[in-house]
Amino acid sequence: MIVWQILFWTACGLTLYCYAGYPFLLALLCKRRSQRPEATQSPARDEWPMVSLVIAAYREEAVIMQRLNNALLCDYPADRLEILIGCDGNEDATGELVRSCPDSRVRLLQFDQRRGKPSVLNDCVAQARGDILVFSDANTFFEPDAIRRLIAHFDDAEIGGVCGKLLLVDPETGGNVDGLYWRYENFLKECEGRLGALLGVNGAIYAMRRSLYQPIPPETIVDDFLIGMRIHLKGSRLTYDPAAIATEESAPGIDAEFHRRARIGAGGFQSLVWLWPLLSPTRGRVALAFWSHKVLRWFCPLLLVVALASNVVLINQPLYQVTFALQLAFYCGALLGRFVAGGSLPARLSRLPTMFVSMNAALLVGFVRWLRGQQKAAWKRTDRTDEMVEREPAGSA
Repeated sequence: MIVWQILFWTACGLTLYCYAGYPFLLALLCKRRSQRPEATQSPARDEWPMVSLVIAAYREEAVIMQRLNNALLCDYPADRLEILIGCDGNEDATGELVRSCPDSRVRLLQFDQRRGKPSVLNDCVAQARGDILVFSDANTFFEPDAIRRLIAHFDDAEIGGVCGKLLLVDPETGGNVDGLYWRYENFLKECEGRLGALLGVNGAIYAMRRSLYQPIPPETIVDDFLIGMRIHLKGSRLTYDPAAIATEESAPGIDAEFHRRARIGAGGFQSLVWLWPLLSPTRGRVALAFWSHKVLRWFCPLLLVVALASNVVLINQPLYQVTFALQLAFYCGALLGRFVAGGSLPARLSRLPTMFVSMNAALLVGFVRWLRGQQKAAWKRTDRTDEMVEREPAGSA
């Protein structure tokens, strides 16, 4: 029985550390730092580097002109900015709309055959003229000073990349609808950024030195995570600026979010093939963050299965009858949370178990897809609706 007890408490302990112990450790480490070099102002200067804003688009005719208008209105010198729209496949009017834009800063790269986002990004970067690459999505909108704030960090030669902050908004009112879990993830991102251990980037808003970009494999599932983590592999720093803000409509529904998280889970396991050197203890805080925030989380579904299975084996002992009852109550609460509506704090708290279980179920599906080679790199466009759900940042599973 001792083996089952070890399995049970190890699984519970690692799960608790992943979601509660690690954030507490991050907070302690950040508290020891007396300054925040990542928090920058958008300085005035005479010279700004050439910037290429790269957006890979697939069937985005409904939003692409709004996205272009938003990009063209950014507070960045017009002669130092180009906007590259890589159209993956010619399946709607996205390319025609981009081509109709009269501004010379806008360049369309139309790819008639759909190949997937990694290939589009590689081809766009190959034709980019900027010293700094800024990446974004077709359904993301920058604050006017966002690019300036990102670029300001590159005055530090050690900085190789910068991730901005993404806010979720209600498509009806434009109001902020960040969920509790989203804020939790942004807290982790900010702490890791301050410690020089930021894990990947948010594909909606990030920038990097063009010299550090390496073409990513066409089969890459989660491109932004791999691109960001490769900055660490190059020996440069990846940081986070919460003042460089972008907005995006909230996720369309639980089912669509489940598929997105499963895709991220499959991409996470896939990325270990390329990023395993960052798990070495010699990588210091980056390795600590990678193990604690990502790898443990990706394996958390298996830990939950082990905790439940070992608890069943030990059910004859009074202590484990209590722990089994607590697990059962948690999973029942997760089931009931699917039917709780409303934006009040109690309602949102009651949905946290639902989101936790759903996320881990999606990661488990992603793991199976990765093992079977079923997850493809080509992305499927998600229709945007008014239905709101608690959502995590892209790439944060």
